[in-house]
Amino acid sequence: MALIPSQVLRVAILLSYFSILCHYKALDMPARHTYGGSWKFLTFIDLVIQAVFFGLCVLIDVSCLLTKGGDSREQERQLRKLIGLRDWMMAVLAFPIGAFVVFTFWSLYLLDRELVYPRLLDNFIPQWLNHGMHTTVLPFLIIEMRTTNHRYPSRSWGLAAVCFFGVGYVLWTCWVHQVTGVWVYPVLERFTPLARGVFFSAMMAVICVFYTLGDILNSYIWDQPHTAKVKGE
Repeated sequence: MALIPSQVLRVAILLSYFSILCHYKALDMPARHTYGGSWKFLTFIDLVIQAVFFGLCVLIDVSCLLTKGGDSREQERQLRKLIGLRDWMMAVLAFPIGAFVVFTFWSLYLLDRELVYPRLLDNFIPQWLNHGMHTTVLPFLIIEMRTTNHRYPSRSWGLAAVCFFGVGYVLWTCWVHQVTGVWVYPVLERFTPLARGVFFSAMMAVICVFYTLGDILNSYIWDQPHTAKVKGE
């Protein structure tokens, strides 16, 4: 038996994301007041994705408790829809985008932090908030994957959906540059147009790798004969 029920963990994680988002929105950073606001940063988009995902998980937990013992087929049908949406979000958005943000941020940070997180930001963002945005995302997702079996879509459809999101964000980034003349991330300023295209392609490949890793990890955890499935699937 788990030391902490999975339902309690999800509520705690959801509250942590609410706290992170509230503190982030309270920051007085100049970049937030330019074109696109916070929505031009993948980190912020990822935080919203994670908050919505865990909010959906909590909603499903509450719905399961309220409908426990009931025999309404309509309620069961609606609950299955929510579970299907939860599994799709985990597979296509929450895990691959969350893992991508953690991996790329710390990889570039260790290479040269000025490429992705200039020292100037230390004057606005405390260390705990930085880790809340770029570190704890992945452990939270691993906890969720370990406590709940998520049904992934077919590999081809899942990768297509991930690529659609990735291409959409790349186009959005290019549009922000077209309007403002400034790239969202300093690292993009150092590339020639050709190298920038290669960089975007490489990042798309990394996201696809994380989708595949999530699928493999989920299967590894839940395909074990001794693993008991948790309620709410």
